[in-house]
Amino acid sequence: MTQSAIVLGAGMVGVSVALHLRRRGYDVVLVDRRGPGEGASFGNGGLIQREAVYPHPFPRALAELRRIVANRATDVSYHPLALPGFVSPLLRYWWHSEPTRYLHAVQAYARLIATCLDEHYALATGTEAMALLRPIGWMRLYSRPEGLAAALDQAETARRDYGIGFAALDGKALAAAEPSLLVERAGAIHWTDPVSVSDPHALTLAYAGMFTAEGGRFAIGDATTLHRAGAGWQVQTEAGPAEAAEVVVALGAAAGQVTGPLGYAPPIFGKRGYHMHYGLRGNAVLHRPILDTESGFLLAPMRAGIRLTTGAEFARTDAAPTPVQLERAEPVARALLPLADRVEATPWMGVRPCTPDMLPIIGPLPGQAGAWCAFGHAHQGLTLGPTTGRLLAELMTGEAPFVSPEPYRAERF
Repeated sequence: MTQSAIVLGAGMVGVSVALHLRRRGYDVVLVDRRGPGEGASFGNGGLIQREAVYPHPFPRALAELRRIVANRATDVSYHPLALPGFVSPLLRYWWHSEPTRYLHAVQAYARLIATCLDEHYALATGTEAMALLRPIGWMRLYSRPEGLAAALDQAETARRDYGIGFAALDGKALAAAEPSLLVERAGAIHWTDPVSVSDPHALTLAYAGMFTAEGGRFAIGDATTLHRAGAGWQVQTEAGPAEAAEVVVALGAAAGQVTGPLGYAPPIFGKRGYHMHYGLRGNAVLHRPILDTESGFLLAPMRAGIRLTTGAEFARTDAAPTPVQLERAEPVARALLPLADRVEATPWMGVRPCTPDMLPIIGPLPGQAGAWCAFGHAHQGLTLGPTTGRLLAELMTGEAPFVSPEPYRAERF
């Protein structure tokens, strides 16, 4: 059972871990209850966000808090009965968002983000996956000149401190860049470094295809059946029990269901999100993803149509989908772009795994020899999957890690 691993979770993070381990000679079985990329990796905004060096902190302005508490926003909503279950992680999130502590989070986060494009291209170059990667960036729109000016100040700081590229557009330049917009805005920031993915699910499938083509195995199975088997680990799959010397938990928001019985219960919490695709009327076009700051949702051109991706919904794990944000956002989106009919009959819903300190958990699982963590990437699983895969594979094989793993260690919780 030497040099063997079970990877639990076949989203972008788990697939990337499995592929990197396979390329280092591991016998790897990738296990999920569904096919690769059918969880949160399916429904994101399709951005590999090189510019995202500032994770979203807990809001501290009273006006912003009042807006959220009113529970009528398009970017944040909550189920009142679910709030008691979020009190502890949200209080810790608020604590970590204090400016000094937040700066430490930014610095640690930026070290991962800085690698994201290189690590995706290292996997995709020379393969069918390259056709899915569009180096077009994305744009954030601003209604008020003062809001645009403040955002440009922060963008300049990001360029100075972290090498982030951007272009400033005034109202006329924005209208020229996106001629189908139905509204006028004061201007926009075009983040030029990020890569837009035309089909996030297809990208995860492409990396999973590389994994199986190179000798890795995928199996449908139940991660909650994980248990010790001698010196290694065993999990039940449809093909029978799978055994390996090591195990990686890459289950996103569901990770605690597996790590909890093993003695590790990190304060991870899930934020639900929805998406829907739309056609465009007539000859209308959207050249690149846009986020209208006042509206708080992303519109992205994809293979399936224009994807509207909502913000965060706080709900119990077993609560039925309540796509109220989508219902609020759609009429606003139709005022921004000439959207045609919905493409799907029902909205997609997924859960984003978040940690209170805004950093993922990558490294050994405390107290369990041969068990490893790779979860808690919040909105950046697509962005950081290959980075996490390489970093964890280097830790597991004893290589010198290309990024210091210290800020992401599990023991911090």
